[in-house]
Amino acid sequence: MDDRDWLAERFEEQRQHLRGVAYRMLGSLAEADDAVQDAWLRINRSGASGVENVRAWLTTIVARVCLNILRSRRARREEPLDARVPDPVISREDSAHPEQEVLLADSVGLALQVVLETLSPAERLAFVLHDMFDVPFEQIAQMVDRSPEAARQLASRARRRVRGAAPMPDTDLASQRKVVDAFFAAARGGDFDALVSVLDPDVVVRVDRPAAPLVVRGAQAVAGQALATAQPSAVIEPTLVNGAAGVIIRLNGRPVALLGFTVAQGRIAEIDAIVDPARLVRLGL
Repeated sequence: MDDRDWLAERFEEQRQHLRGVAYRMLGSLAEADDAVQDAWLRINRSGASGVENVRAWLTTIVARVCLNILRSRRARREEPLDARVPDPVISREDSAHPEQEVLLADSVGLALQVVLETLSPAERLAFVLHDMFDVPFEQIAQMVDRSPEAARQLASRARRRVRGAAPMPDTDLASQRKVVDAFFAAARGGDFDALVSVLDPDVVVRVDRPAAPLVVRGAQAVAGQALATAQPSAVIEPTLVNGAAGVIIRLNGRPVALLGFTVAQGRIAEIDAIVDPARLVRLGL
């Protein structure tokens, strides 16, 4: 086996780990795949001469590619940073796929992914690599051209923002599903008070739609929107969205919406919805 064959094998062994790093960094499955492929092209050209820790070396390269993508994305973004609904990881409740398990390790729910969108590229890199993948600050510092102490401060600042903004979701899936079912029952029944009772007072709804992202805040406003948009003829198909309770809504067999729920302390704290037809197609629904 020559060096390039050896390197290709090592890369394939780490591909799902690298995809998990890229997904947390970018919040986009398509961009994560592109970043991993870009990293492979760079690695294939340069070789791995002198590399002792292949996993750490590959992680660094993918992280650098993602950092460049984040900086470019931030420079051209026009919509509010907390309005974007990241790409969800969709799976059936009765099955688990190894690739999805890698992506969902550390309970990377949509609520956390949304908060990560609000961090600066350097903060996001420091937080993701250190807090989720145990990359030492000395290594992170080289990626962001700062001292190890400055890299530590980046991660600490990001950690405070995450703790202050991302609700801590309930872990029991059956309990989550019960709350989500109650939400749809109340919406279809036109019961405003019942809707409000299953919503956190500070609930946030984000809707990715073709026109422009929509953000609705507060239990009263969200309940009103749910009543206005409820469609009795729609089929509500339970699914998992980033490992938490979610639904696919279908009309005449066609998917028209994907909703991911963050249930905290027995109430719905966040709803992330994708209704953009083109994006639903890309998600394979």
